[in-house]
Amino acid sequence: MKLYTAILAPNPRRVHLFLAEKGLYDSIERIELDLATQTKVPDHLRRNPLGLVPVLELDDGRFLTESRAICTYVEAIHPEPNLMGLMPEECAFIEMFDRRIEFGVLYPLANWVRHGHPGLVVLENPQIAQVADVASEKARAAMVWLDEDLSQRDYVAGNRFTIADITTYCALEFARLVKFKPWETHPNIARWRDLVRARPSFAIT
Repeated sequence: MKLYTAILAPNPRRVHLFLAEKGLYDSIERIELDLATQTKVPDHLRRNPLGLVPVLELDDGRFLTESRAICTYVEAIHPEPNLMGLMPEECAFIEMFDRRIEFGVLYPLANWVRHGHPGLVVLENPQIAQVADVASEKARAAMVWLDEDLSQRDYVAGNRFTIADITTYCALEFARLVKFKPWETHPNIARWRDLVRARPSFAIT
């Protein structure tokens, strides 16, 4: 298999950390693409008509896109350590929290960065200041409920590490591009961040 990916972007980073947790990070060939010049060209559009990364090329030549789908596939073929739940109820709640983070935290932060960081105008043109402003307000509000959630349990989706923690970490790290560091003002986010950053797999970041 081959993984077409990019550095820094949160969705490729989700897959990188997921593979690292599975002990697979160094066993799958990674092909780094420049987001500005190598994702909207015919070669990559044949892999993903949306021109996005990550893309996992399977051994039979098919291309699997979307970070969550790639992680689901990897979980199925390498079930240990489990990151998406064992029993139906646990699987459902982990997916619920993961999607809640994706829509409530990752998307606002991504819009804030893409429309607010001058270095990303090559990817988001035109940048719209009002979009960045609204996204920043939504992101700041999300930190309030995330911090409260993390006061009730060790990890995002419960009391063990799951894909929801990977999604959360990648979202918050991406926000560093607009100098947003919620762990400096939200103690439960800070405690959780220290906990996940201590994991061996996070050394790749």
